[in-house]
Amino acid sequence: MAKRHKTKKTRPGRLRIVAGKWRSRLLDIADVPGLRPTSERIRETLFNWLVPKIHGSRCLDLFAGTGALGLEALSRGARNAVFVEKSAMAVKTLRKNCQALAAEGALIRQTDALDYLRETLEGPFDLVFLDPPFGADLNEELCRLLEERNLISSDAQVYIEQDRSKPEPALPSTWRVKKNETAGNVRYMLVQRDD
Repeated sequence: MAKRHKTKKTRPGRLRIVAGKWRSRLLDIADVPGLRPTSERIRETLFNWLVPKIHGSRCLDLFAGTGALGLEALSRGARNAVFVEKSAMAVKTLRKNCQALAAEGALIRQTDALDYLRETLEGPFDLVFLDPPFGADLNEELCRLLEERNLISSDAQVYIEQDRSKPEPALPSTWRVKKNETAGNVRYMLVQRDD
């Protein structure tokens, strides 16, 4: 008679901070369907691009999920980061991770990202991280709201992550693409606001 193997429920995983004061710290990832943290390789590239801009910056991490981007920014010297995430489970894990790091500059908002942009008075932000669910096709609307509501500083930089197969989002007329790369099925761009 063949042996039956018990199916183990796998842990959702761990996230490693790449650099800064929390370098190599491992953080929990919430077990939320569709949650995909920005890869370590992409984060390393992105934050190499942002080196002159990070220290003392005000950051907005929309669709924060694990908080990988905002926590990496705080680790590297950002003044604060607002994490916007709708999932209660993801927010619970994000709060736990912020407490474990004693991340004083972390502000967590459990709400829909579009509602947050339409209602918030917390701007302007110097760095914005846009990483909505790949199937949502929200980047154009998010960029429009950031611009129209004056939620970004005059020289702000906006990071956009999306499915590589999708067309690049139409950007506000005063924005220009500084960097545009792909890795696997991910397109990631850094956009600069030029007034």
